Amino acid sequence: MILLTAIFIIGLSGIIAQVIVLRELLVNFYGNELSIGIILANWVILEALGVFAAGKFIEKVKNKLGIFIVLNLGFALVLPLAVYLSRVFKGVIGIPFIEAVSLNVIFISALIINLPLAFLHGALFSSGCKVYSLSSGEKARAIGRVYAWEMLGTISGGIVLAYLFIPHLNSFQTVLTISFINIALSALLIPVKRFKLASLGLIALLFILFINPLADCLQGLSVKRQWQGQEVLDYRNSNYANIAVTRRHNEYTFFYNGVPLITTPFPDRQFTEEFGNLPLLFHKAPVDLLVAGAGMGGLVRQTLRHPIKRLDYVEVDPLIIEMLKKYPTPLSEIEFGDKRLNIANTDPRLFLQTTSRSYDVILIGLSSQADLAFNRFFTQEFFALAKARLKPGGLCALWMPGSLTYLSRESRDLNNSILNSLGSVYKHVRVIPGDYNIFIASDSKSIIQAGPDLISKRLAGENIAPGILIPGYLEYRLNKKQVDWFNRELSSATKELNQDLRPVAVYESLKIINKKFSPRFNHLFNYLKYLSLKTIFLPALFITLVLILASRAGRGIKIPVVYAIFTTGFFGMTANLLLIFAYQVFYGYLYQKISLLTAVFMAGICAGSILLTLNLEKIKQERKLLISLELLIAVFSLSLGVIISGPGAHSNYPALVLYVLLFASGLLMGLEFPLAGKIYLGKADNVGSASGLLYAGDLAGGWLAGMLTGVVFLPILGFFDTCLLVAILKLSSLLVLCFSKNGLTGNEI
Repeated sequence: MILLTAIFIIGLSGIIAQVIVLRELLVNFYGNELSIGIILANWVILEALGVFAAGKFIEKVKNKLGIFIVLNLGFALVLPLAVYLSRVFKGVIGIPFIEAVSLNVIFISALIINLPLAFLHGALFSSGCKVYSLSSGEKARAIGRVYAWEMLGTISGGIVLAYLFIPHLNSFQTVLTISFINIALSALLIPVKRFKLASLGLIALLFILFINPLADCLQGLSVKRQWQGQEVLDYRNSNYANIAVTRRHNEYTFFYNGVPLITTPFPDRQFTEEFGNLPLLFHKAPVDLLVAGAGMGGLVRQTLRHPIKRLDYVEVDPLIIEMLKKYPTPLSEIEFGDKRLNIANTDPRLFLQTTSRSYDVILIGLSSQADLAFNRFFTQEFFALAKARLKPGGLCALWMPGSLTYLSRESRDLNNSILNSLGSVYKHVRVIPGDYNIFIASDSKSIIQAGPDLISKRLAGENIAPGILIPGYLEYRLNKKQVDWFNRELSSATKELNQDLRPVAVYESLKIINKKFSPRFNHLFNYLKYLSLKTIFLPALFITLVLILASRAGRGIKIPVVYAIFTTGFFGMTANLLLIFAYQVFYGYLYQKISLLTAVFMAGICAGSILLTLNLEKIKQERKLLISLELLIAVFSLSLGVIISGPGAHSNYPALVLYVLLFASGLLMGLEFPLAGKIYLGKADNVGSASGLLYAGDLAGGWLAGMLTGVVFLPILGFFDTCLLVAILKLSSLLVLCFSKNGLTGNEI
């Protein structure tokens, strides 16, 4: 029972280690959720290497339990180091913390940081299978039982992390606690009873004496190293992101997942005066105003200079408001003190769906489309929500980075994807090009007809000090020649729409970042845009034919089984990532729920594994059952695309639907693994080697899906076509199984 408990703790430790490192890396990667796929892909391929290497090695050594203990101790020791490196690696390689990084830096840094941690965790699985097989006398069933216990630990770890560790402990307090638990379990596995008790006593004493001082020391050192000499006043994790406050002289900057969000009391004057005034002046008499995000610290102050009656400021993260009040400036005090300001701490999408109020002007204060959390406020679907809450003649305005001298191909495509989305919802879209491109959309033609004279007249009529918006400057900003130049620049840009489940703007933003920091990969991005199901189908067909011929040439069922597990791993990672991304798009607080979402997916794997393992000996026609599961996964993949991306379907779905789909995805994965283990193993007893090869195949499929789903498949193919791609791959492995040597009925191993 101690051995199974150790395997349970290994599963619990794995998910906690994975999520903590992932969260820390996300802060360094500007909160870009699409990098989650790359981070997880690196984790699973390194874990696959560990599983495979240990599976081969464990068969040759005599003291198998000793190897298992050493691996567990190694995992416990490298865990705090991995978390430290995930926080400070930018400084180590000479990149300023506030600088974005390219995809190759994301890949390499995630690979190196996860290397010892994931490799050791994978090695613990195959060595655990062998040790348990020897102690229980089981063979094929041992693989499924260890798999199930590890998954139970993973589920528990996700729940404990979401509801206990994350709300109450910092990252180092969490991982040091996990490390001490693993060290204690290693001591319990030592055969010598006297030494076992002495070790446990010493470990408990060290934990009590040093856990908090050591955690506080690592926390302070890592934050100081991460921010590279800046004065960090506050550093906390909310349900939505990591938020840090820095001070330089008398200026405060509030960072959101490493991205500067608000600067006070000296904001960008040009931006706040233009975006805080021009959209309101394009409306004849705005009374009710809504500002969605990033408005405090200047933008709200500018809008409150107008004779509006009410300003609803919707900020998704209450910790931002809390920190703004904790570190006040004269500017923020004026904003908070205005009685017309009503602050709603909720998701702007949810606010628009549930409020009964209508608005004359809606301003989207955020600007970055480089991650799903912000991009969800620049999609066709969000623009439709905003339009439904506008009064007749009302307008919606947003801003984008721009230039009046040169727009790169990527910048043109980014701007046009947003313009196309606005144009698909509103009858008229007015563009004010410049260093900040202001887009104003409305069903009223008055926004097109308004010129500099009318804007100046309205500004004077409201008795507002013009600031930089003097008549000459307005003539310059609203110059028709500049608009014509901008339109010519965008004439050859993309015609795609930016949508919730096909975030084209995220992809274009990634291209801009990658071109700036890793230009040699830019050509790859340009080629990837031609990716389609048609270009994927022929290679998939070729691989299918090659594997059928190879299996019929003498390798029997082994090649089809390993390929089936590979495609199932691909399915599992793709479904998991797609549903995680969908959760972020629909609800917006993935940062808090990612461990719980992962736990639900793992719960499905565990349930499927236990269900199949308990009935493994009763199954007589294993190959037919495996073929049936392959077909079921293909059908489920197609159904997933229909359910989530059906017209307007997601707006009516509670979050429970996504949890159910995650569980079902995991269930199908869990059913297949122990069944494949029995078919592959046959009458042989090399459990460690067989479990290692199959688990490695499973994780290799997951790695490929992780690398491609977030960065390529979702933004280029979209949600539905990505699901269709998975269905095609599962049909491929189904055909290989059906047409392999001895077909559906053979028993050859």
